[in-house]
Amino acid sequence: MSDGKPARAANIFDVARLAGVSHQTVSRVLNGLPNVRPATRERVEQAIAQLRYSPSPAARSLVSRRTRTIGLIAPAVSDHGPIRIGMHFSMAARAARYSVDMVTTVDDDPGAVRAAIEGLLRQRVDAIVLIVMDIGVLEMVRGLDLSVPVVAAASSARRSPLLVQIDQYRGARSAVRHLAELGHTRIAHIAGPARAADAVERVRGWRDELAERGLPVVDLVYGDWSAADGYRIGREMDLEPGMAIFTSNDLTALGLLSALRERSISVPEDVSVVGFDDIPEAAYLYPPLTTVRQDFAALGELMLQKVLVALEEGEGETTDTPLPTHLIVRESARRRGADPADPTEAAEADPRLAWRE
Repeated sequence: MSDGKPARAANIFDVARLAGVSHQTVSRVLNGLPNVRPATRERVEQAIAQLRYSPSPAARSLVSRRTRTIGLIAPAVSDHGPIRIGMHFSMAARAARYSVDMVTTVDDDPGAVRAAIEGLLRQRVDAIVLIVMDIGVLEMVRGLDLSVPVVAAASSARRSPLLVQIDQYRGARSAVRHLAELGHTRIAHIAGPARAADAVERVRGWRDELAERGLPVVDLVYGDWSAADGYRIGREMDLEPGMAIFTSNDLTALGLLSALRERSISVPEDVSVVGFDDIPEAAYLYPPLTTVRQDFAALGELMLQKVLVALEEGEGETTDTPLPTHLIVRESARRRGADPADPTEAAEADPRLAWRE
């Protein structure tokens, strides 16, 4: 029985539920993007027709004055993560027939980021995407109220419709868990900058995993993400046999490995090391680096999909689950007390080395 109220117009999430797909897939169909199976595309199109779905009036009113340009604000740094995120977002945008106007700013200056936003708005971009590293910049972005959709790639314990992110916290916990399961009880952490959002989440994960296992929280050192700083810290650290070090990124690990080699400290025989990022060079370090892999391509795609949903619906109300990380086990971490000359011990340290009959 009708209660006399007008029926609510269908939205993109209703279409997704009826078709049994994600709202990102519906967005891909609406925008004519590739990589959607024909059967899936047909289900989505049938759901659209059945629900008589069309983008919201607010979104339709934007269509006539869209420039098909998205403003991208990125920190002026050479770090692997921000560069890869920006590259994959730009590739996804081009595939969706959007151009990207990129601006770089000082990564820890909220005023510079705000000025960049104002400049992009004057150019009448359809949306603004930010790659945010600094927690002060993130707080400024959270307070924005703009006339165009805003999406930020930033790490935070606070979920938000504004944010897309890779799960730094659980990634850090997986690194520490791996070292603890190898028998290490003293696990140091060389963190990134204290105000870097990714570093904050990785420190939180390191602390929580140690606390859950009843291990001491010791030897926290802050660095600047660079190999040079990893080398400097590695020269100065107070180390002991059987210790493990979790570094906040692979470049720091690279410098650390060099410093330990100069000090005649063997990795992984004396000290185990785990990094974060899985840069292309990680597999070719000596020893090959155990690390936490981030899927920057998936993050770039998710950023674009969130923008497209906001443009189609006239709003961005989705809060996405952070993308998972993956622990990549190589040779820089070893079971405490394992004898590299003993094939049984080596197999326990790394199941991939088990002898076969």
